[in-house]
Amino acid sequence: MKKITLEQELKGNPYPGRGIVIGKSPDGTKAMTAYFIMGRSENSRNRIFVEDGQGIRTQAFDPAKMTDPSLVIYAPVRVLGNKTIVTNGDQTDTIYEGMDKQMTFEQALRSREFEPDAPNYTPRISGILHVENGSFNYAMSILKSDNGSPESCNRFTFAYENPAPGEGHFIHTYQSDGDPLPSYEGEPKLVAIPDSLEEFAEMLWGSLNEDNKVSLFVRSIHIATGESVSKIINKNQ
Repeated sequence: MKKITLEQELKGNPYPGRGIVIGKSPDGTKAMTAYFIMGRSENSRNRIFVEDGQGIRTQAFDPAKMTDPSLVIYAPVRVLGNKTIVTNGDQTDTIYEGMDKQMTFEQALRSREFEPDAPNYTPRISGILHVENGSFNYAMSILKSDNGSPESCNRFTFAYENPAPGEGHFIHTYQSDGDPLPSYEGEPKLVAIPDSLEEFAEMLWGSLNEDNKVSLFVRSIHIATGESVSKIINKNQ
């Protein structure tokens, strides 16, 4: 698979929707992840990321303008021991609770499917980072409708062991803008991972469509120590 740059990929797509990036820093010392949300409706754009324990949650920027919280208010990031869970919906909780009961990442997601937001049937995308004893691996999942049909759910899981320094993978919800929105297709994209958390955040935020971007979360985890550093950027201030 050809490695692409996130900057070019995002600048060429006005509406990738929600996206997850996971990979390893070029010097091989840090696990890196990012999650961003975008929005076309006032309800979707009326959000911010806020810290919530070791993770984050979405929150209405102006509670008076929030019309339907069901698919827009959730915890995108939670931490379970040496595992960091990143998703685009409340399946974060499903994965957390399932893995806390010794289920695998894939098993925990068996009870979930794509979002019930006809006619888009937005895919549920999820990622998990496992950092332990100086090693790092990660996995990604997408649960999507069968070519836009809600009768069937297609389930794909991609696991990456001992990832190469400076490389990662990017998965998002939509191929591009449209009506209905076309679901993401194929494997997660192989992407280059920048050197630092600040560079990662600035590149991602600067590459997302100005009208549609809402919030960004970026975290680096030191593979040897497990210590993490995070950054949140919200368009609504």
